[in-house]
Amino acid sequence: MPKHKSHSGTKKRIKVTGTGKLLREKAGKRHLLEKKSSHKTRELSGNTEVASSDAQRVRRLLG
Repeated sequence: MPKHKSHSGTKKRIKVTGTGKLLREKAGKRHLLEKKSSHKTRELSGNTEVASSDAQRVRRLLG
């Protein structure tokens, strides 16, 4: 049987921490920032943990 390949799009977007948590960037801070308030763009900055309902699916994609 051939080996499974990890999903290259997922491995670019998700970081696995030393404790096994999955971190991702928040969506919505790439473009059209002039109309968004400073409060909103500050809120969208930084990393957040992947939702527990999606974690198992993401782990499968990462291999």
